[in-house]
Amino acid sequence: MGTTDLHGNVFNWDYFTDREFDDKDHNDVGLAKISTLVNAVRKEKGRGNTLLIDAGDTIQGTQLSYYYAKVDPITARRGPVHPMAQAMNRIGYDAAALGNHEFNYGIPVLRKFEEQCDFPLLGANALDAKTLRPAFAPYSMHRLRTPYGRDVRVAVLGLTNPGIALWDKMNVQGKMVFPGLEEQAAKWVPKLRSMGADVVLVSAHSGSSGTSSYGDQLPYVENAAGLVAEQVPGIDAILVGHAHTEIAEYFVENKQTGKKVLLSEPLKWGQRLTLFDFELVWAKGRWAVEKASSRVLNSNTVAEDPRITRMLGDEHKKVVAYVNQVIGTSTTAMTTAEAAWKDEPLIDLINLVQTETVQAALAGGEYATLPVLSQASCFSRTAKVPAGQITIRDAAGLYPFENTLEARLLTGAQLKEYLEYSAKYYVQTPAGAAVDPARLTNAEGTPDYNYDVVSGLTYEVDIAKPKGARIVNLAFEGKPVDPKAQFVFAVNNYRASGGGAFPHIAGARQLWANSEEIRNTIITWVRAKGTVDPKAFASVDWKLTRDGEPVF
Repeated sequence: MGTTDLHGNVFNWDYFTDREFDDKDHNDVGLAKISTLVNAVRKEKGRGNTLLIDAGDTIQGTQLSYYYAKVDPITARRGPVHPMAQAMNRIGYDAAALGNHEFNYGIPVLRKFEEQCDFPLLGANALDAKTLRPAFAPYSMHRLRTPYGRDVRVAVLGLTNPGIALWDKMNVQGKMVFPGLEEQAAKWVPKLRSMGADVVLVSAHSGSSGTSSYGDQLPYVENAAGLVAEQVPGIDAILVGHAHTEIAEYFVENKQTGKKVLLSEPLKWGQRLTLFDFELVWAKGRWAVEKASSRVLNSNTVAEDPRITRMLGDEHKKVVAYVNQVIGTSTTAMTTAEAAWKDEPLIDLINLVQTETVQAALAGGEYATLPVLSQASCFSRTAKVPAGQITIRDAAGLYPFENTLEARLLTGAQLKEYLEYSAKYYVQTPAGAAVDPARLTNAEGTPDYNYDVVSGLTYEVDIAKPKGARIVNLAFEGKPVDPKAQFVFAVNNYRASGGGAFPHIAGARQLWANSEEIRNTIITWVRAKGTVDPKAFASVDWKLTRDGEPVF
C-alpha cells in the first residue's frame, strides 16, 4: 500500500476555512481516513502479507504541520512528537521516501522528525555534500513470511527530488546535494538484487512525466519516475509522488529488458491509497514477480479511524485555537476570487507588507535611497479576509507556502523582461473576442503561483499580443521606466532561487534576506497595525488590455 504528498493532513479538516475539508469532487483528506482503508486491506490480505510505504512531502502543508515546526516546535527541549510521526507510527508505516517539502523547515526539524518515526526515511539521492555518501538510508529491506517456508524479501528504494537544491537552497547549500533519480537508481537496484531482494519497489518523490515543471532550471529531470522505470532494469513497481496527480495503474516498458514496470500515484493529502498486488512464483531458487497490478482506493468512502482522531485530538484543538486567534480588524471584506486577472487589494496587501519590510531592513544603508518594488502571486483563489475581525487563519490563507523574503537588485530593462515572462500566463485573446476568465489563465500549464504581479510600477498586459510583447505603458512615478534605472526588488526565496525560471532574478545581487516566513510577516504586520483599510494601500497599478482597451 502506498500514500504520497500527505502534506501535514491527519484530520479531514481545512484549517484555513475552519471546517471539514471538501472540494468540488467531494474528496476527503488525512491519515485518519487512510488508516481505515489500511486496516481493511490488512484484514483482507493478512497483516503479514502487506507493506505500507509513502513517497514523501509529509511535514509541510497545513497549519497543523506549521504549528509543530514553528509555534510549538518538535526541536525544542522536551518538545512534542510531531503529529505526522505519531499517526504514521500508529498506522504502522514500513518506510517513507523524503519529499522536497521535508526540507522547508530546515535540516534540524527534518532530523528530529526522522528520529521520532518508527520507520526509515529513505533518500538514496540525498547525499552529504562533502563525502557524497547517503545522508539518509537509501533503502529498507523487508521479509514477508509465506506458508511455503520460503520468505519473500522486498526492497524499498527511496528517491527524492533534485529540485531541493534549488527550491530549498538556503537550507541545504553546502550540506547536501541531490543527484538525478536515474543515476542513483542504476547504482542501487543491482545492489538490492545482489542482496537477495525478490521484489524491488521504488518510492519516488518525482512525477511520472519525464519533465521539469514550469521551466525550473534544474540540472536533473524533476519528474523522472517514468524514466527510472524505462532505463533502470530490475524494478518491479514505483510508487510515484510529487505531481499531485492520480494514476491508478500505468505500465512503462524497460528499454533493456522489455519488462513492464508498474507505476501508481495516489493523488495527494491522503485522498487516495494505492494498492499494489503482486503474484509471485518460485523459480530457479528464488521468488519472482509473475504479475503486478494496482488500483487506488478513495478515502471518501470510509470514516476516520477513531484511534487516530482520539490520539491527536488535543493537538488538533490546539491548532484550531491558534488559527482562530484574532489579530486585527478589516474595514471591508476582501477576496482573491478574481485576483488572477485583476489587481485586487489582498495582493496589494502582500506587496505592501513585503515593501515595508525591505525598506525597513535597508534603511540607513547603501541602497536605502533606491525605490523598492515587490512581487506577489495569487497563491489561492479562495483566500479572503472578512469585514470585521481578522484571524491568523485569514492572514495565513493569503500565503499558503513557507516562502521567506529577499531583496534583489534589478534594472528597469530586467524588470520589463521579468514582467513579459510572467505575462505568458495568459492565453492570447484577440481584440473583440469574448473573454472567459475560466479559460484566460494558466497558458502553457503555468500555475497561478508562477504569475507574478509587481507593485510600485504601473503597466498594462495586452493579451491580444503574443507572449514576449505584452507589457505596455510601463511606468514608474508617472514616467516611462528607464532601462538603466536600478530598483530594489522584494521577492520570495522560491523565485529568487530560480523557481519558475523567471529571467535575471536568480543571478541578481542579493541585498538582504531573512528566515521568517512571509506568512508570519503578514500576521505580525496585521497585529501591529490593528486595522486593515484597503483605502490606505489598494490601487489599480496593472490591468489587462487589448489594443489599449481594458478587458475588465
